[in-house]
Amino acid sequence: MTPIAVVMMIVAMVTVWGGLIAGIVNLARHPEVADAEPEPPAEL
Repeated sequence: MTPIAVVMMIVAMVTVWGGLIAGIVNLARHPEVADAEPEPPAEL
């Protein structure tokens, strides 16, 4: 692989894995509250 391809692969991997880690950290700090979810519609 050329050096440019390696750099682009590293940038893409850091973007994907960094976003995953940021999402996990965000959910760990601010967990979703089940009471905030709307009630499902009643079936007729």
